[in-house]
Amino acid sequence: MYNPKAFQVEDLQIAINFMRTYNFATIVTQGPDGLDVSHVPVIVREGAQGLPVLHAHLARANSQWQHFDGLREALIVFQGPHGYVSPSLYEVHPSVPTWNYQVVHAHGVPVVIEDPNEVRRHVLELVEQHESGRPNRWVPDLPEDVLQSLHRQIVAIRIDLQRVEVKFKLGQNRGKADRESMARAFESSSETSLQELGHSIRSTLA
Repeated sequence: MYNPKAFQVEDLQIAINFMRTYNFATIVTQGPDGLDVSHVPVIVREGAQGLPVLHAHLARANSQWQHFDGLREALIVFQGPHGYVSPSLYEVHPSVPTWNYQVVHAHGVPVVIEDPNEVRRHVLELVEQHESGRPNRWVPDLPEDVLQSLHRQIVAIRIDLQRVEVKFKLGQNRGKADRESMARAFESSSETSLQELGHSIRSTLA
């Protein structure tokens, strides 16, 4: 990933928090017929070697999982808020339009989880993660035979990460006045994602 120094983030905990917040990720692998891509929710767990471990699952009918042989590397992309930046938001001119965004590229080797108990644990943890705090929380109280049938229709995977790249392009190459103007404009947007982008831009002013 092209990542100028101004946009690089070296703090691993920031990357972990970002992956947990924006955990609907894109998994890219090289298959025999070219690139394969899947979009899946991911659980981010602490790893023994410092880097986190990712857990996810694919439909068994999705042939991409057959390439997860423990040898081939995958790229897992986590993308956060992003948006067009008009030169009208800048205090300094002349300027040109650009796009601000936040992204994490995680590299690791996926392996298939065969243990049915681990598959169950993964599914329940994913449900808990997204049902927690909901006013009408759903409880996975399905009959055991139904649960087992559903689990057989998915393939759970584990990815021990080997490398994490973080790029937060938030106008750090612009002056403080320009970033303040961008943050103010995005924070006043009616779109939640742009408000989040504005908050991220403002964090560069601290």
